[in-house]
Amino acid sequence: MDAMLPIVIATIGAGTAIAFAALGEVVTEKSGVLNLGVEGMMLVGAIAAFAAAAGSGSLWTGVAAGMLAGAAMALLFAFLTLTLMANQVACGLALSIFGVGLSAYAGQAYLNIVLPTQPVLPLPGLSALPVLGPMLFAHQPLVYASWGLLGAVWWFLARSRAGLRLRSVGESPQSAHALGLPVTPIRYLATLFGGAMAGVGGAFLAVMYTPMWVEGMTAGRGWIALALVVFGTWRPGRIMLGAYLFGGITVAQLFAQSRGIAVPSQLLSMLPYLATVVVLVIISSNPLRIRLNTPASLGQPFRAAS
Repeated sequence: MDAMLPIVIATIGAGTAIAFAALGEVVTEKSGVLNLGVEGMMLVGAIAAFAAAAGSGSLWTGVAAGMLAGAAMALLFAFLTLTLMANQVACGLALSIFGVGLSAYAGQAYLNIVLPTQPVLPLPGLSALPVLGPMLFAHQPLVYASWGLLGAVWWFLARSRAGLRLRSVGESPQSAHALGLPVTPIRYLATLFGGAMAGVGGAFLAVMYTPMWVEGMTAGRGWIALALVVFGTWRPGRIMLGAYLFGGITVAQLFAQSRGIAVPSQLLSMLPYLATVVVLVIISSNPLRIRLNTPASLGQPFRAAS
């Protein structure tokens, strides 16, 4: 158990950024909007957070800046797709490419700067529990925030009236519009929320998980978050478990490399992405399950009848 404890703790940390991005994306997709720009939003959020934290000396200022930067990227996407009716797939891919380039350009001045490490925040009483205490209750604050986000997203989608309206917009925007629901504003808000959470995921990477800026530091986590939404069939609990699964695979390959296992490091580094492909292939083998859980209007533009 002592040997497994560091692996479990590292797994939770490695999955947190993916969890933020994926939970935000599931809200966006439940409204019928398909935003493939998660990778770009995470990177822009990461560099904005790092720059703000380095300039202000406050990691929480950095997190707020990352959230706002992700939301700003999502606002650009929403304007193009919801107002100008541009293709959502094309705009999402363009947003991701734009975010990669913008973050690389903006981050040139921060390549040799290291931020102070954010200490863990043990929860009083709970962190003293045997085994479970150090495993679950001695993490950085944003890890706990991701658990709170999971509960909030689940309650919002499954139990709240606002969540019911959001899901109705995602299933049948024409019917929702006929009932008087503001379809486009609801989609705007859902898209902004998804972008803000992607920005927080990027901020977590840059100012807490590895408190330094590295070009392309998300390393495909945004694409994995997109896959997780499908993998979890648009259910927050399954999405969170999937985030920790892929975090565990990432950590496993790092531990394997540190132990000197006689496997090429390039092959071990492929494992998280190979697992993503395998999971998607398995899911695709049951198209009925995908159809039953996919929002009916996902990726489809909405034009109000005149």
